Amino acid sequence: MLCLASASPRRLELLASIDVDCEVRPVDIDETPLPGELPRDYVCRLAREKALAGAVLSELPVLGSDTAVVLDGEILGKPRDRAHALEMLAMLSGNTHEVLTGVAVSGPQGLLDCCVTTRVTLRAISPAAAAAYWATGEPQDKAGGYGIQGRAAVFVSHIEGSHSAVVGLPLYETAELLARQGVALWMSGQAAVS
Repeated sequence: MLCLASASPRRLELLASIDVDCEVRPVDIDETPLPGELPRDYVCRLAREKALAGAVLSELPVLGSDTAVVLDGEILGKPRDRAHALEMLAMLSGNTHEVLTGVAVSGPQGLLDCCVTTRVTLRAISPAAAAAYWATGEPQDKAGGYGIQGRAAVFVSHIEGSHSAVVGLPLYETAELLARQGVALWMSGQAAVS
């Protein structure tokens, strides 16, 4: 068992896909970037803070994670409204951006963490296509205003790195951290994770 310090249904689904049973205990932390904080430092800090806050609520190993869409060094958060979402999609249209996902797991080995960078290129997105995408309701709670696991997959022309990290949790790296904390994985006892 694992405690997931997040209300993200995508992270829960990703963990379920590798047969990790979770109790969900969302934590409430301030997600405001610190002055001058670099995007990588930001997602790693939030992942660690979530894992540590969750450790107060559970005796299980606790996983905290955070994902940021970054274009030219600027963090593109969740859209505030339709206009903000369309602005972000216009910025991402025809460009390559980075998706940074920090993961931290607190447990018997202390606090273990990592950060994964994935480069994503979106094709040119017309204003009409962006508006139609917004109307689906899908991008409303997604960093950068899009979800690669849903309808926005048709906008993605190239990905370099971890697809699951863009969804919200890099499964390869997460499995390694969980194994180091003694969380049983479907292939426990096998040489797949060392």
